[in-house]
Amino acid sequence: MRRRQFLPLLLAPVLRHGNVSAFEDQAEWPQWQGPDRNGISKETGLLKEWPSGGPRVLWSISTLGEGYGSLAIKGDRVYVQGVERANSVVFSLDRRGGKTVWTTVLAASMEQDRGSGPRGTPTLDGDRLYVLAENGELACLVAKDGSKIWRRNILQEFHGGNPHWLLSESPLINGDQLIVTPGGSNACIVALDKASGRTVWTSQELSDSAGYSSCIAADVGGIKVIMNLTARAGVGVRAADGKLMWRYERVANRTANVATPVYHDNKVFYTSAYGTGCALLGLNAQKDAVDAQEIYFSREMQNHHGGVILYNGYLYGFSNSILTCLEFGTGRVAWKDRSVGKGSLIFAEGHLYLLSEDNVAGLAEATPEAYREKGRFSIPDQGRPSWAHPVVCGGQLYLRNQGMLTCYGVKA
Repeated sequence: MRRRQFLPLLLAPVLRHGNVSAFEDQAEWPQWQGPDRNGISKETGLLKEWPSGGPRVLWSISTLGEGYGSLAIKGDRVYVQGVERANSVVFSLDRRGGKTVWTTVLAASMEQDRGSGPRGTPTLDGDRLYVLAENGELACLVAKDGSKIWRRNILQEFHGGNPHWLLSESPLINGDQLIVTPGGSNACIVALDKASGRTVWTSQELSDSAGYSSCIAADVGGIKVIMNLTARAGVGVRAADGKLMWRYERVANRTANVATPVYHDNKVFYTSAYGTGCALLGLNAQKDAVDAQEIYFSREMQNHHGGVILYNGYLYGFSNSILTCLEFGTGRVAWKDRSVGKGSLIFAEGHLYLLSEDNVAGLAEATPEAYREKGRFSIPDQGRPSWAHPVVCGGQLYLRNQGMLTCYGVKA
């Protein structure tokens, strides 16, 4: 770990319209897809529509190097992974202005034809920070200063293969466990002790290679289950010991399975692109096992990488390049719209915050009645698709695009 002083003036964050003095009761975004790992922000009192040109810029930096990962936020810090001097690193930033507080090197940065650098989002748990680099290096850090507590390379130790576009997973905390997907033989998914890093269990009956998705955890009839979309199937394993509960191949393609599963009401929704589609599985707990049965399969939601949000019984996400509203329980399409173009989204206070891979941010109502846009603006092109998912936290909208991170004020 290497500490460093604040950057010289010429490289300092650009501050506009004043700085951020309060964080709305210390609102947090501790992991991939937010507090409940479902892409839903609990923010209130936000703008219902955006002014021409978009919300006001609070600060902006351009020092993160390369990478597609999103953010974790707690207290006065923002945590994000990127590249510095050919190294894959994690940055701790001052939330008030974006200045770098510390950086910790995880590994040498890996190059890829669709963009180099890390793809994952850090995970906060108390005073610990868990980060996974694109080469499989997994580290537990002290959130305050970035010092390392333990580290393991999950690809090397569990004999997994790095996917073609590199590991993109964000670690999951489940009680005392840290869950990751190395994709090894009898070790597709593994649980580590979060305090020490020692192996708790490996999925002995599951040997799928890793996809690009991140795990979720849910209680199904009193049985805690870890769910993910691997390179070959939508799966569920028992959280207590990694025992395989189900494996559903129909929803997976053979190119890139990316979207995080969505769980609700003893049902799990999976989706992937490349001509595949989506499926809703009904889950039934009996004794110490969970059975999964297909409720529907549909080609109406072929989500590539932008994720899917569930709100008031409806799913919202891009089916390839078309924003689609789908009834969760039936798969019925409520509406489709080209919106800002293929991209990612999160939800806050009845609205979808959209970010297209072609550098356009948008705001739309989350309603099954129709697509209703409430504003859009363009962000600077950084030479690669803008694939990092947006974050709304503490009255601010954060958009990361490669080396640039911009914080916008969206409080009404």
